[in-house]
Amino acid sequence: MTTSKHWSVVLSLLFAGGLFLAGCSDPGPAEEAGQEVDDAIEEAEDAFDDLGDEAEDALDDLDDEIDDQVD
Repeated sequence: MTTSKHWSVVLSLLFAGGLFLAGCSDPGPAEEAGQEVDDAIEEAEDAFDDLGDEAEDALDDLDDEIDDQVD
């Protein structure tokens, strides 16, 4: 195979690969469902973080009340 034919094959493969990747830019139903699951998990994590912060604040308030009563 000559050098020019070699480069023609390489460039053709790169071009074909680029077209293949460009065709995959739209998310399919599985990817959309996966994103919905990711979003739901993230919302749940945020809710648990908020709940933990509220519990920590409540315990801090209770600790302060106990300290005030002991003093």
